[in-house]
Amino acid sequence: MDKFARMKELVSTLNEWARLYYEEDAPTASDAEYDRLYDELRKLEEEEGYSLKNSPTHRIGGAPQKKFEQSAHLKKLYSLDKCQTKEEFSEWCARIVKAIGYLPELTCEYKFDGLTLNLLYEDGALKKATTRGDGSVGEVVTAQVRTIKKLPRYISYKGRIEIQGEGILRLSQLEKYNSTALEPLKNARNGAAGAIRNLDPAVTAERGLSFMAYNVGFSERDFETQADMRAFLKEEGFEVEGGYRLAHSEEDAMKFADETDEVRESLDYLIDGVVYKVNDVSLRDDIGVTEKFPKWAVAYKFKADEMTTELKDVVWQVSRSAKLNPIAVLEPVDIGGVTVSRATLNNYGDILKKKVRVGDRVFVRRSNDVIPEIMGVAVESETSRPVAKPEVCPVCGSPVRESGAFLYCTGEHCAPQIISALDHFASKNALDIDGFSEKTAELLFNERHVRTGADLLNLKPEDMFGLDGFGEKKIGNLIASIQKSKHTTLDRLLFAIGIDGIGKKTARDLYKRFGTLEALMSASREELLSIDGIGDILADNILGYFSSEENKKYVRELMESGIVLEDLPKAEGALSGMRIVLTGSLPTYKRGEATAIIEQNGGEVAASVSKTVDLVLAGEEAGSKLDKAKKLGIKIIDEDEFRRMLGL
Repeated sequence: MDKFARMKELVSTLNEWARLYYEEDAPTASDAEYDRLYDELRKLEEEEGYSLKNSPTHRIGGAPQKKFEQSAHLKKLYSLDKCQTKEEFSEWCARIVKAIGYLPELTCEYKFDGLTLNLLYEDGALKKATTRGDGSVGEVVTAQVRTIKKLPRYISYKGRIEIQGEGILRLSQLEKYNSTALEPLKNARNGAAGAIRNLDPAVTAERGLSFMAYNVGFSERDFETQADMRAFLKEEGFEVEGGYRLAHSEEDAMKFADETDEVRESLDYLIDGVVYKVNDVSLRDDIGVTEKFPKWAVAYKFKADEMTTELKDVVWQVSRSAKLNPIAVLEPVDIGGVTVSRATLNNYGDILKKKVRVGDRVFVRRSNDVIPEIMGVAVESETSRPVAKPEVCPVCGSPVRESGAFLYCTGEHCAPQIISALDHFASKNALDIDGFSEKTAELLFNERHVRTGADLLNLKPEDMFGLDGFGEKKIGNLIASIQKSKHTTLDRLLFAIGIDGIGKKTARDLYKRFGTLEALMSASREELLSIDGIGDILADNILGYFSSEENKKYVRELMESGIVLEDLPKAEGALSGMRIVLTGSLPTYKRGEATAIIEQNGGEVAASVSKTVDLVLAGEEAGSKLDKAKKLGIKIIDEDEFRRMLGL
């Protein structure tokens, strides 16, 4: 390849990596890989004395030269559950009523479309700014956020507090920026995310971002309502622009959404819906949370962006669960600043329902940064052809099994599902084998016939000698990581083996309920159904998995490979073995402090009152939890008695 062709190839690759990193927040290459190709390109440009017009070496800031510092949030940042129809919103309201007996007052506010930020203030000063990240840990972007001109650097409140909001790029600012930019931004959302995720604060400053505050996360000050939080944010000088209303009925809340939808095109910033929250903070524990989102809040999403394009083909991909997933191959189309060339069709039943044929022009929707979806046919083509229903697996040729609307590969040695299962087994939330990737899984599958998690755990250094890309040091690191992973917990193992429907939260709930693998494997259907969040289908999945002789053999092989199941460390103390509910305001302790004290003394804090609770620690304005505890005859104590129990 000559130097000019190589330069074109490097520019194309680097620009695509930069686009995915800055605009999509979905990097596909490491910093080191980017740096290596970037340095090669720059060297070629110096040697030849010219550069291509679209070379990334012209761009100020460019890709990051090192990873962002990571920082844990003081309080978890959840994402929001979503609904897209009035019927789904009604269902959310019904779940609230079921939880507490009535529909309480709701706050209604705009859902800004930008990048979520978490700001920590201490002693009245902005100390740290982070992205949401995975909800527990985010990227430190303090220098970038400090470039936002209207963001308060100091507030009057002196305690520790985390302020949450959205970093946005106003549409007027986007237009101003693009009028002089060498590389115009495609849309405001990606412009804001790319600016904040750029390691050069000067690039962030050029964009002229805004910060819309909407929530208080961790705080040493108690807030009784969401409305109190908003008033506090406004008093402290944060921008809280946007529609806002208190709704006392489902109809009032939906009216706000309809009115907002009508005016959103006239706004100077992007919004993609409205957010509803239960206003009374004291009710939120009763309503609860899931692993991903609070049940007391929901985002009502407006109609997603849609475009039409030609359906060129449908290909079938095999997942780790053996399910065949139809993927639409499209004539590339720009939707919301993103070029879409593939979309999901869900299943064969969905294809038939939507009457989709290859060659038709179809409606494609891109929403919530998920895989685009084909919604239906826009224009039928005279030359279109039906989507063929596969009779055999497109990869291994095994017969296809049909179950409901889904198709499954029946092959026992189908490469894609085995490779995907190995990658899942070693993933961070499973056995957490550092240095293992899907590429490694594919290599081991093809070259060393590794088929199961047990095969992986039994690997020896000599098994990996001669593998492409694996030198002595890399082999040693991977084997050490495999050995380390064998000391794990039951919830991680359950997640790793991949029982259909078991995520991190359900795995943890099963661990808490049964404690040992043997107890879980012999659990009855009734015992499984007694766990919050486990319904008939999931219970049957668990029972079906452990009733299979093949699966039981696999579990035995895993344990024989050297897995040691360790208990999560438990504190011992005056409250050991006790489940305690906190309700109301305590005279001395804030809720977070009381929770820490209970856990440090061996107790467990429960979110709601039930027969399994031993104590209720009640303060002022305890509310419905106190009433329920009295009805169930659960012992109720105040802070004074709590302190006596601890010998304080």
